[in-house]
Amino acid sequence: MLVSKSEIEVRYAETDQMGIVYHANYLIWMEVGRTKLIQDLGFSYAELESEGILSPVIDLEIAYKKPLRYGETATVHTWIEEYNGMRIVYGYEIFTPSGEVAIQAKSSHVCVQKDTFKPIKFRKLYPVWHEAYEKAKK
Repeated sequence: MLVSKSEIEVRYAETDQMGIVYHANYLIWMEVGRTKLIQDLGFSYAELESEGILSPVIDLEIAYKKPLRYGETATVHTWIEEYNGMRIVYGYEIFTPSGEVAIQAKSSHVCVQKDTFKPIKFRKLYPVWHEAYEKAKK
């Protein structure tokens, strides 16, 4: 199983009145993790979009465990939790500087045609990506 790792410096603008990272910012960091994982596999999500394919989130689970604060560095771990050729579930853990789990999450996606939002058979249209996802998944 391939686990991609990204570091993110917590910016002041990402915190709330309590001085901790505002919960929605973790979703952005998860996107950073997905993009990095796709790059680590040798692909580009931007290139996929330029071909008229989008990958919307269809489900999201997130559990908040420990806070992160301004000035700390978050480490995002991202992997392919499930993949069946059409639907992909990415897994995430974001860690505090001391190595504690700040969040655990999963996001489910399908690939669709940009113009119609009609799902595509990813394994058929992108066999090289499909093979890489099969090899990298949990």
